[in-house]
Amino acid sequence: MRKQTLALLTCAALTLPISSLADEVEHYEGKESATLKEAVANFSEYNEKLENILSGELDAEAMNEIHQLTYTLENALGKINEEFDGLAVTLEEIHLGSERADAEGVASNGKSYLETSRTVIE
Repeated sequence: MRKQTLALLTCAALTLPISSLADEVEHYEGKESATLKEAVANFSEYNEKLENILSGELDAEAMNEIHQLTYTLENALGKINEEFDGLAVTLEEIHLGSERADAEGVASNGKSYLETSRTVIE
């Protein structure tokens, strides 16, 4: 009987409207990352902010701060992923060009690749 009651309570909880909880949470735009350079800067800055908050008590105020800063982190990470998808394509062009001994293509793609990759590392 106890297992049946637990199963019924679980089913009932799963049927509650989750959207009502989401409606209570305020949504933010977050800081935009228009370029890879901005995205890397925002990613670094807001990861540091997240780390600082996580080192303290995770009370309601901290949770609100984390909620707000994740919008900026999501924007930055989206831009970084977008740029790195293109970077992978460029690297593949370098690889294929090296197999074909296409010096002009390798030089052109190599310059583009290094310019983008150096935005993230130095």
